[in-house]
Amino acid sequence: MTSDSSPVSTVSALPQPPADAAHPNSQVRFKSEGGRLLLMLPPEGESEFAVSWGDLWQQLKQRLSAGDRFWQPNTSVHLIARDRLLDVRQLQSIDEALAQEQLCLKRVYTSRRQTAVAAATVGFSVEQHTPVAHLNAPAEATGQALAEPLYVETTVRSGMEIRHPGTVVVLGDVNPGGSIVADGDIVVWGTLRGVAHAGASGNPRCLIMALRLEPTQLRIGEQLARAPEKPPEQFYPEVAYVASEGIRITRSADFSKLRLLAPDA
Repeated sequence: MTSDSSPVSTVSALPQPPADAAHPNSQVRFKSEGGRLLLMLPPEGESEFAVSWGDLWQQLKQRLSAGDRFWQPNTSVHLIARDRLLDVRQLQSIDEALAQEQLCLKRVYTSRRQTAVAAATVGFSVEQHTPVAHLNAPAEATGQALAEPLYVETTVRSGMEIRHPGTVVVLGDVNPGGSIVADGDIVVWGTLRGVAHAGASGNPRCLIMALRLEPTQLRIGEQLARAPEKPPEQFYPEVAYVASEGIRITRSADFSKLRLLAPDA
């Protein structure tokens, strides 16, 4: 009897990714880009990879406690919320979690109106964009429809900025150091002491209106104006607009009459 002494060959199957492997769009991620630390949340619109707030919160805490952190203490964080709906409580929770790791939430990018309002209410700088926009995307051609107006009931404090591809209405004051940039009009139901840029996409027919105008700087389209050195003795609701001489300011009570007499002013 003879024995077969030839070596036995073994065949191993190629490793397969687990069936529940996480998709990149379902992950909370930190990313360094252009000297900024971005906190990128998974989008809400892709139902196949939908992530609940509870899962998102657990992922965030795991990322913050991981040993491979690449940021320095006191680094500013820009939150890329995309189309995810976040309320005031959730934004405050994210801010507190970042603060525990010596990170500071500064700005929120979102395509959701409710999230933009919540972020401004808490006091963060906020930039609302269309769902297809991207941080590094080139400016779109002029002539497209503006986004619906953004209504914010808050005080725009120093260091805070609100950006919106439409009209911005602020029920409150804009303090020195605060900034509003809108592709449409800017209406401040209060005192405007900061910077306001209406028609930011290049539209010179936009307006800036406030109950009391004491701006640091006004811009409409490409036109620029600074506040007069001597404030007026009395304040009235006023409108800033572009005329042939540049940016002009008039009492709101007289503005409609002015437009009727000179509609192209």
